[in-house]
Amino acid sequence: MKLRFLGAAHEVTGSCYLLTVGKTNIMIDCGMEQGRDIYENQPLPIAPGQVDCILLTHAHIDHSGRIPLMVKNGYKGPVISTDATAELCGIMLRDSAHIQEFEAEWRNRKARRSGAEEYEPLYTVADADAAMQLFAPVAYGQMVDVTEGVKARFVDVGHLLGSASIELWVAEEDVTKKLVFSGDVGNDNQPLLRDPQQIQEADYLVIESTYGDRSHGERPDYVQELTQVIQTTFDRGGNVVIPSFAVGRTQEMLYFLRQIKQERRIHGHGDFEVYVDSPLAVEATQIFRRQWEECYDEQARALVEQGINPLNFEGLKLSVTSDDSKAINFDQRPKVILSASGMCEAGRIRHHLKHNLWRRESTILFVGYQSPGTLGRALVEGAKQVHLFGETIEVKAQIQVLAGVSGHADCDGLIRWAKGFQQNGLKQVFVTHGEDTVCDVFANRLESQLGYQATAPYNGAEYDLLSDVWLAEGNKERIQKNKQGATQTPNPTYQRLVDVGNRMMALIQAEKGHPNKELAQLASQLEALCKKWEN
Repeated sequence: MKLRFLGAAHEVTGSCYLLTVGKTNIMIDCGMEQGRDIYENQPLPIAPGQVDCILLTHAHIDHSGRIPLMVKNGYKGPVISTDATAELCGIMLRDSAHIQEFEAEWRNRKARRSGAEEYEPLYTVADADAAMQLFAPVAYGQMVDVTEGVKARFVDVGHLLGSASIELWVAEEDVTKKLVFSGDVGNDNQPLLRDPQQIQEADYLVIESTYGDRSHGERPDYVQELTQVIQTTFDRGGNVVIPSFAVGRTQEMLYFLRQIKQERRIHGHGDFEVYVDSPLAVEATQIFRRQWEECYDEQARALVEQGINPLNFEGLKLSVTSDDSKAINFDQRPKVILSASGMCEAGRIRHHLKHNLWRRESTILFVGYQSPGTLGRALVEGAKQVHLFGETIEVKAQIQVLAGVSGHADCDGLIRWAKGFQQNGLKQVFVTHGEDTVCDVFANRLESQLGYQATAPYNGAEYDLLSDVWLAEGNKERIQKNKQGATQTPNPTYQRLVDVGNRMMALIQAEKGHPNKELAQLASQLEALCKKWEN
């Protein structure tokens, strides 16, 4: 009974854990790294086809984004998640695949001109479609038989529509242990979603620490602050551009904007328009509207039951096509533009930044976490110039942050949620999913405030749950930077070769006991392949 930490250890993105129970291998999350990479995620120590099941806490790409790559490389088991998570992954994984294909096409056009090697996308839309065929949705609170000796239950954790903490009961050698994977713990009193539900028993807890070293502060009046930003910007004749995550944050902003419109809080511009310029956000909003019964909090449910759509209002414009998007910047009237990506790394938001960053009258309003190394983080930290589409853009617009708007619990919220385990024999807490020093800070806080035994493992660390000992401490070496300052990340094509090699070893092991004639035939084929590449 072993737990391996493969990603998001001393980092915020790329969540991935591998739990081995007897001969069964269960993966919890399979995320893609985003933003700056500090510690190299560890390769899967087995072939993807040897993983029996994937359990998914929620749909964000830093938790789900490598599932199509697993499928591409031989994974055939189920992907168990909540129903809302499955629906959101249906659009988010296909969108991620489209980005992979687009980037590969762009890189290969340059490669053909320069004579460089061609670039292979991590996965394609076809791989994402194949992955979606494996999803097996479950309801909150439903006990699920994952494999023999392993049961799971998904508990609403209030971070995103459909997000969950996962309770796991695992049995081996007549010993049963309970593990809880927090997923991303939601902030209290968010619009639309319920507060995180408490879990009270576990032997082991894996908990995120995104805001493990800081507080969101007093809860602001989001509607009042957003109203003030819109009013002052419109009075200057500018646009309010909101880089917003297509799934989650966009819908929260629509919830606030509906209230602002309904209460007629904006004076002199009462008929202002709000553009959602993201096909993904438009599709996600439809899913939010469908999944209200299981996921909404009491206030949002009450609106729906009164016949009020909490995500719709007069003046809301949904931009789907590229022509729709381009037309927004030809309209000179002040407006609110919600566009993805939330960290300004890709997508249509970069076009809106190009058209508005140089305008003193406009405001760029950040409403979500900005990872180190992203364009969003650079703007929040005061960048005077940025480069977009081959141009240098001077930053003259107002750069503001709507403080406290976060889908993550802050340090106090995490402590409150973790405190529920205090009286029930919690043996060990593993702190992950936080920036490098934050993981250690929060582990220390769990020890000093709650008396837990807590540690922040590194990628590659392995823990034996039966004997309660560390089998490997993980890789503490930071990824070195190249001359331009960028981190050197693994070549995805080489990683695919490694995965295929692991898959081949699994095939060889499975052939044990087969007739000698079959073994000899396979050996001859592999020898021929080796000789071809050795010469």
